[in-house]
Amino acid sequence: MTIHQYADTYETSADRALRVSDETLARLARCSSGSLTTQLFKRGFRQPAFVGLRAMSRDTKPFAGRAYTMRFIPAREDIDTYGTMTTKPNGDNLQWQGVEQVQPGDVLVIDSRNDPSAASAGNILVTRLLARGARAIVTDGALRDGSEIADLPLPAYAREITATTRISYHHVADLQVPIACAGIAVYPGDVIVGDADGLTLVPAHLAEELANVCLEQDDIEHYLAMRIAAGEPLWGVYPPAPQAVADYRDWIAAGRPDIPSVIAKGDN
Repeated sequence: MTIHQYADTYETSADRALRVSDETLARLARCSSGSLTTQLFKRGFRQPAFVGLRAMSRDTKPFAGRAYTMRFIPAREDIDTYGTMTTKPNGDNLQWQGVEQVQPGDVLVIDSRNDPSAASAGNILVTRLLARGARAIVTDGALRDGSEIADLPLPAYAREITATTRISYHHVADLQVPIACAGIAVYPGDVIVGDADGLTLVPAHLAEELANVCLEQDDIEHYLAMRIAAGEPLWGVYPPAPQAVADYRDWIAAGRPDIPSVIAKGDN
């Protein structure tokens, strides 16, 4: 199969995926990870968080983007050599092809088999992703050039930082196919929501629904947190009893006034 046939195959696969709108992505980026994971749990998704992956920069701003997937297999000595790192596209180096297919609003998600022995990418590839309008890069392996990547405005997540080149341990086998990343099944077009604390996966078909309910949950929890900070006990306030929810509606109708401090009632 030629590299052009590879491109046609993967673009067709991506086209079949449900495309989450930019407007929905913008709303999901405003949702807290706590609300997202809670609402996903209510819908049967036990573990939607990418456990163990950390942001390269603590200044990472919240974002949401569509997953563009890349799958690694172990490198093989007769294939993964510097001879494959040519200045022209070739079937033995799909990583460059994948980076050049990423579209604005995409998040490059790499299945590195949870192996940080070699870097999944470095500063130059991440810089190219930034130029193409990507929202983030995520790998369950390692990145190289960590300090340089941390200075870029593109969010980047990995298990480790290592200088070892990718082709020492990893071969790019597929683009835009279902993958595993940090133990989570990721399908092309799924939504990755992230911030400085971590990442959450939202299945594409639930994206709009969760954007609606999570923004409301965040708002009511902000109200409840103010009541707790004012001195009220947990019971009946969090999780909210029906009266607390009614109080929240009244608070909105009243124009969201400040909540005065009260005398703590204790754990009675």
